[in-house]
Amino acid sequence: MAVTASGFIGKSAISVRLDFFSKPAKFAYSKRPFSASKPLVVVRSVALSPPARTVESPPVGYRKNVGICLVSPCRKIFTASKIHVPDTWQMPQGGADEGEDLRNAAFRELREETGVTSAEFIAEARFLTSLSHSKIIPNWLTYDFPRDVKDKLNRKWRTSYKGQAQKWFLFKFTGKEEEINLLGDGTAKPEFKVWSWMLPEQVIEHAVYFKRPVYEHVINQFNPYFVDEEEKDSMNSCKD
Repeated sequence: MAVTASGFIGKSAISVRLDFFSKPAKFAYSKRPFSASKPLVVVRSVALSPPARTVESPPVGYRKNVGICLVSPCRKIFTASKIHVPDTWQMPQGGADEGEDLRNAAFRELREETGVTSAEFIAEARFLTSLSHSKIIPNWLTYDFPRDVKDKLNRKWRTSYKGQAQKWFLFKFTGKEEEINLLGDGTAKPEFKVWSWMLPEQVIEHAVYFKRPVYEHVINQFNPYFVDEEEKDSMNSCKD
């Protein structure tokens, strides 16, 4: 896989970008037209990954969390590599405060982790659960922590969480790349060391294994945005 790096490191800003030039193998995501009456179908499974579950409210023992799918005008997704977890990439995410509006929480986390303020809200992910039958509503998506991760995070947070319950939001990046700063807005400790714009399949391929099923659900949910027929020509000629 060919990789190039660009960007800068300073006392008040870090913006190191990696570009991946080869597509991971063995991935396909649904390109069926979106239907409000039918959920999109996940077509890739990940062996040994714990399943993601959709629920109508966060289960006891799961931390409320928001996830952010930030896309460039070229329909690539912002991903970043965590400082203390080498060679794993993820989309921005973070805990929601008690009583905090979840969309506002997503904006806050995006700003804290990436420095980005130029972002336009596009959609909130909607999932189908057995309890909601044929109605697709903004449900929560949960995943469990592996034991070693659970122990480490609970020591850090002084909690006893089993995993996270997430709501996911799609935003379009409307600023310039100089705005991206992995030191964030200075209100929280930095979490990332490098970032990249990735294709949807690359996001899943490079994610830590226990988050991959969640990412499959999220990317399938937002899939119509990535394969918008009216913008295919502009996407094909677009360069990030």
